[in-house]
Amino acid sequence: MENNRNFFITIAASVLILTLWQVFYMNPRVEQQRETARIEAQRQSENKPAAGTATPSTQAQQPGAVPNASGADATTPAGRDQALAASQRVKIDTPSLEGSINLTGGRLDDLKLKHYRLTVDKNSPEIELLNPSALPTGYFAEVGFVGNAQTGTVPSYDTQWKVDGNATLTPTTPVTLTYTNDKGLTFKRTVSVDGNYMFTLSDSVQNTGSAPITLSNYGRVTRYDKPTTASVYVLHEGLIGVTGTEGLQEHKYASIEKDKQYTPSKSTDGWLGITDKYWAVTLVPSEKQPFQPRFAFLEDGGRHRYQTDYLSDPITVAPGQSTTVESLIFAGAKEVGTINAYEKDRDIRRFDLLIDWGWFHFITKPMFWLIDTLYKFFGNFGLAILATTIIVKAFFFPLANKSYKSMAKMKVVQPKMLEIREKFADDKMKQQQAMMELYKTEKINPIAGCWPVLIQIPVFFALYKVLYITIEMRHAPFFGWIQDLAAPDPTSLLNLFGLMPFATPAMLHIGVWPLLMGVTMFLQMRMNPAPPDPTQAAIFNWMPVIFTFMMAGFPAGLVIYWAWNNSLSILQQGVIMKRQGAKIELWDNLVNLFRKKPTPAE
Repeated sequence: MENNRNFFITIAASVLILTLWQVFYMNPRVEQQRETARIEAQRQSENKPAAGTATPSTQAQQPGAVPNASGADATTPAGRDQALAASQRVKIDTPSLEGSINLTGGRLDDLKLKHYRLTVDKNSPEIELLNPSALPTGYFAEVGFVGNAQTGTVPSYDTQWKVDGNATLTPTTPVTLTYTNDKGLTFKRTVSVDGNYMFTLSDSVQNTGSAPITLSNYGRVTRYDKPTTASVYVLHEGLIGVTGTEGLQEHKYASIEKDKQYTPSKSTDGWLGITDKYWAVTLVPSEKQPFQPRFAFLEDGGRHRYQTDYLSDPITVAPGQSTTVESLIFAGAKEVGTINAYEKDRDIRRFDLLIDWGWFHFITKPMFWLIDTLYKFFGNFGLAILATTIIVKAFFFPLANKSYKSMAKMKVVQPKMLEIREKFADDKMKQQQAMMELYKTEKINPIAGCWPVLIQIPVFFALYKVLYITIEMRHAPFFGWIQDLAAPDPTSLLNLFGLMPFATPAMLHIGVWPLLMGVTMFLQMRMNPAPPDPTQAAIFNWMPVIFTFMMAGFPAGLVIYWAWNNSLSILQQGVIMKRQGAKIELWDNLVNLFRKKPTPAE
């Protein structure tokens, strides 16, 4: 049974290693590449013209279809500033956002996030979330109508809106746009925005004619580029929505490129859009009319684009009457508190799913809540992680305490176990029965030693997920050289932590905190006797080394958690073993590690 205990421990450790290696190891590397590529693409977009930019379509709109023309100018601009100057605009200025509304189409295609920058450097450029369609990084949100012969031309991608009064959109000053067509229909759009990231578009249609008219409301989020690196396993990036009976729908860029289009069932509530790791642009259609959502990959004039859109059922406006359609557009950072507040205050169905908490949300969400609550107390996410580790250890204390007690008892009765092995060396069946009787008499659980390893796996995953997906952790500093807990430790052993003037290869990049984690893991494993089986002993000997290299590329916050957790485990196990009268093997194991092994007699 002793061998079984070691076998279970070995299996648990091996599963943990393989899981971490296969699922998580490359993610930090991918994220670094993505951030670099994003910065480079944003710089190039200032000077690089768009290939094959489409011109506005002059054909009549097809009834019952969302307009698909891009609305780009015929003359391709040289950069972002030129693209913005190519059309009349209404300025946007809020505590969180700056940008403008394009009066051509009344679309949101110029938006920057004031509180977020490309890098940790406070002087780096602000995040550019939305860009004009003429650019390679074109990305916009648009709301309009689909009409027919009776309605005439209705507001769409190429409509030239006029500003009525105030020309700057702020949280306290809405903007009103107007448009009147040749059939006597007057459209008035009131655009308002809160202090965060939610726009409200209230469209009224006044029918001054002598006959009733019908028209449909549409909305779309269109994007011409995509992340240069495919999204990782633990995170969804791409088209997303919660509508109809299907509920949550997630379509990665690669899958929608293959399928071309996905049309779920009609819905009366919900939302849909495009999400990145930290940012998102989504539409919340009016609940007055059922609408048909759609997720699509489209071609237009040699350019491809990704689009989520919806089209409402026909709306009838009687002669001399008017109707109002209200739509919401979220465009900004996926801050947990902000997203949750929108879901509750605006009654948006499962808007919290915009943040990818994953299958284990029942662990991930409480983990974030705990860290965020402690952050509000300490003012530092690193200290919040350390405090979280203590709380988690306290929560699992009864289980770990029982496990360590059982391990200590096994050391106390080790002489009896050796006696049984010698007595029944030739009869394995009787040996196992005697062992079982000994465990029963001494009240020992032979597999209890697995639990300290196993219970760390879900906690580790939850913390990794929180560090990886939540924008609150992005660019969050600790102390000293750790200025971003969501990024790997920037120091490296091979260049003497920056003293030598050269960069180290990614695979050999081992910082201070990964080294500390490896040392604490090594000491924790030396608290126990070496396994008798050579294979198990080799795994245990090399595990701290393997983990040190693996963890070097993980977020610094996760490595700090692991090192601190190991330290607490060493202290906890040492106290329990001392109380149980079991010998602490740490010092002897360290001495034996460096002691010259005796030469076997011939």
